[in-house]
Amino acid sequence: AFLNCEYGKNTIKFLRLHKEGKKQFVKEVEVCAHLRLTSPQEYLEGNNSLVIPTDTIKNIVLVLAKKNGISSLEQFAIDICNHFMTTFCQVAYVKAYVQEVPWQRLHEDGVPHIHSFICVPDGTRFCEAEQCRNGPLIVFAGIKDLKLMKTTQSGFEGFYKNEHTTLPERHDRILCGEFFCKWSYGECKDFDFNCIWKKIRECILEAFAGPPDCGEYSPSYQKTVNCIQMLVLSRVPQVIEVVLNNTFYNVVDMKNLGLTNDKEVSKCFKYNLTALFRNTQPQSIAAVLHKTELK
Repeated sequence: AFLNCEYGKNTIKFLRLHKEGKKQFVKEVEVCAHLRLTSPQEYLEGNNSLVIPTDTIKNIVLVLAKKNGISSLEQFAIDICNHFMTTFCQVAYVKAYVQEVPWQRLHEDGVPHIHSFICVPDGTRFCEAEQCRNGPLIVFAGIKDLKLMKTTQSGFEGFYKNEHTTLPERHDRILCGEFFCKWSYGECKDFDFNCIWKKIRECILEAFAGPPDCGEYSPSYQKTVNCIQMLVLSRVPQVIEVVLNNTFYNVVDMKNLGLTNDKEVSKCFKYNLTALFRNTQPQSIAAVLHKTELK
């Protein structure tokens, strides 16, 4: 039996420049757009009469960027879905993935520059929008490659032990991780996507670090993930998935060198992470949390 097939254009990379007087704004994005057609005849029969070439898909994405601009990543993904659904009757399903290069406006002595930017890798914003023919348009958003560290107020104690356990308990350790967070807006409504994304990012930073003058103790990576989710849900009622890929720092024993090392020097154990394929990442703590509707 033939289930389904889809195709599309990946890694459509471009820069969208927007001008307001002398001040200039940039959005550099990477887009993946995939389609599923009403008939799989190109696969089964070699009949290409319904196939929209991937080069055409790429050109449509670029034209939409030119005509509509990119007010938010989510709105641009929605524009892509809407265009294919309303223009091509042979399209049964469309999905658009958009991620942004983290350009920030350059400041000189606190003064924002009108046309210069710096790329700051402090988390990559992304979104997905998908729609089936005669179905709702569903929107997801998220942040990935966000690496955070705190040098104290973290430990791991009281865990299950047996004859295979070699990990020592630690009450004061470095906690470092690379975050992947994704949330669903459900059916597309009139959301302020930029505001919500910024608010969720602020929640992640606040819950991870704790108060700036003293921090907050984390008994495990899992508890840190839950604290982030709970804070997000208290302020933004979206379903949120959090994956935390932990990086280990082990304090170097310098007794043989005649030195006492009070966490000043630690070895880093870093794993190769594949950000897009998060379910295959090693050493990850993952959890999905959502708010239950009260009746």
